[in-house]
Amino acid sequence: MLHKLYLLRHAKSDWSVSGQKDIDRELNAKGINDALRIGRRLYDMEVMPDLIICSVAQRTRQTAEYICEQLKFDQDAIVFNEDIYEASMRTLFNTITTLDDQHKSVMLIGHNPGFTYLAEYLTKEVIENVPTCGVVCIEFDIDSWKEVSGGLGVLKWFIHP
Repeated sequence: MLHKLYLLRHAKSDWSVSGQKDIDRELNAKGINDALRIGRRLYDMEVMPDLIICSVAQRTRQTAEYICEQLKFDQDAIVFNEDIYEASMRTLFNTITTLDDQHKSVMLIGHNPGFTYLAEYLTKEVIENVPTCGVVCIEFDIDSWKEVSGGLGVLKWFIHP
């Protein structure tokens, strides 16, 4: 059975506030514009995840808000997971392999370098960098998320602003 994983890196954040904690950084104007554009593109591609799991960082929360607005995805259904913030590839991998099997299409909204490392590990493709607001779609022909392993995923597409 086909399972789809979307890895969406947060949009461009604002570095203009000196001394601000990393987790509190918001999107800048380019980031907001990119999130809206990518959201519309995903909508046009008929992307509709069953589940969206988002890092707790402010920039990922805002990215999720703009993406969901475009996808017409219920923002109250977003699951916020503090483990995704600054997550290692291993932590992200664990998040995927413990997903509930009722969800066949899942979007994670988070950060680099973990997302790039994870995408390369799962697909064995050379991606080098998932830029801000980039989205990687990986498909798995599996019965359960527990079966996900390195190289088992197929890179279906990779878009970015």
